[in-house]
Amino acid sequence: MDDRSVVAVQIGRQPRSPVEVSSRCHLDLPVVTAVPPLLDDGTPFPTRFWLGCPLAVLRISRLESAGGIAAAEALLAGDPALRVAFTETTRRYAAERDRLISADHSGPRPTGGVGGARSGVKCLHAQYADHAAGNVNPIGEWVHGQIGPLDCVVPCVAVIAETVDRNPDWKEPLA
Repeated sequence: MDDRSVVAVQIGRQPRSPVEVSSRCHLDLPVVTAVPPLLDDGTPFPTRFWLGCPLAVLRISRLESAGGIAAAEALLAGDPALRVAFTETTRRYAAERDRLISADHSGPRPTGGVGGARSGVKCLHAQYADHAAGNVNPIGEWVHGQIGPLDCVVPCVAVIAETVDRNPDWKEPLA
């Protein structure tokens, strides 16, 4: 299976940029892909790292639904050192993304920090993806601790009848 086909199944559509895998699970499937700051059609895209792993997406969605963004904001509000580290994460993320834009680019550019946030925590999926891609991200690290291991027994994507598709045998591992 090629990575582009796997990612397309994971995210439910064709990727809008080249697929560059930033991290893989223990079953060797993409967890996070690096996304360029300008998509194939020139659209500015602020999210540098995209989470495709269905297990991580599911668990982080639950965390967000249970007030995870407010909890992350409360962590930042209560810990000055964590706030400083998060501010540095935001600066690093935007600078890394912006360095990938050609100096002669005159069109629209992506803005904001992790996931395009102008301040605070906007999306736990994007925070986690940045962390899972190997970057220092204190909120992404916190999310990692909240969602448990990505310990699927069977792959989420498989070749079925000669087509890359969702694996009907995949289900969320019980904790």
